[in-house]
Amino acid sequence: MRIIPAIDIIDGKCVRLSKGDYNTKKIYNENPIEVAKQFEAYGIQYLHLVDLDGAKSKHIVNYKILEEIASKTSLKIDFGGGLKSNEDLRIAFESGAQQITGGSIAVKNKSLFSNWIQEYGSEKIILGADANDEKIAVSGWQEDSEENLIPFIQQYQEKGIQYVICTDISKDGMLEGPSFELYKKILTETVTSSGVEKIKLIASGGISSFGELPKLAEMGCEGTIIGKAIYENRISLKQLESYILESH
Repeated sequence: MRIIPAIDIIDGKCVRLSKGDYNTKKIYNENPIEVAKQFEAYGIQYLHLVDLDGAKSKHIVNYKILEEIASKTSLKIDFGGGLKSNEDLRIAFESGAQQITGGSIAVKNKSLFSNWIQEYGSEKIILGADANDEKIAVSGWQEDSEENLIPFIQQYQEKGIQYVICTDISKDGMLEGPSFELYKKILTETVTSSGVEKIKLIASGGISSFGELPKLAEMGCEGTIIGKAIYENRISLKQLESYILESH
């Protein structure tokens, strides 16, 4: 299972929110590049970079930080937050993103998101399926949609999506443990349709201790995104380094 630390950006700083609420913003580092380099120093190869300013303003904002992290580290970056147009996508990939995550756009403009899957391929485009009570949430989680989580994933599975990041919003930033039941349900229910490739599910939200990682791996999660647990020293980079070495 891939270990994917998260860096969330507001005003160029590395922050974390609780349950996606911008009023709960806590700044952990003024310099995201330093944080990314530290991850790399501990053998981490992947990074989930979220442009929270972009999510709010509905277009890419912090691409300079993406560019800097991509040029100064060898981390494979998946980038999300406010990607709403072909131009946003072009900027993200040109700035060094290896993959992009589309959440709101996959709800609000299905034809455009489907075109991205066709144009860039399913290795490059990740479906962001963030849910509140199994309903998809959009616009930096500021609003709920009418979409039900599992049919929403299945619909894009039919269109070739492979990677799915699922965050249970009620857990995010709360350090109370991830949604094991929800992930089990997704993994079980999305393998039902024949001829459709099994999804690569990336667990996100609520990771609070190192012991949860083997459990997620055992369930079949392809990756897990870890944010606040690292910044609050619940999980050390040393532990992650050992885990990565052992699983290779």
